[in-house]
Amino acid sequence: MENKKPRGEVGVLREAFLSRIEPHARLFLIVEHEGEEYIGCMMFDDAMFCGQVCEFLKQHCGKTVVEIGNLDLGYLF
Repeated sequence: MENKKPRGEVGVLREAFLSRIEPHARLFLIVEHEGEEYIGCMMFDDAMFCGQVCEFLKQHCGKTVVEIGNLDLGYLF
């Protein structure tokens, strides 16, 4: 059986959204790769910062994970 799990910075960001349940410092991502959708979770210590990252990512839906990874997030700090 072939292992089709993606590895590395692959795919296109389709959606980013905050958790609706406690703790609210969790961010979920839907990424599409080779016709399949995957979900990921990012956890933060700071709910406000998590919200800022979520808003940033929402603005970049449709871009590749590599493109987003190359963007400057310095203004969030």
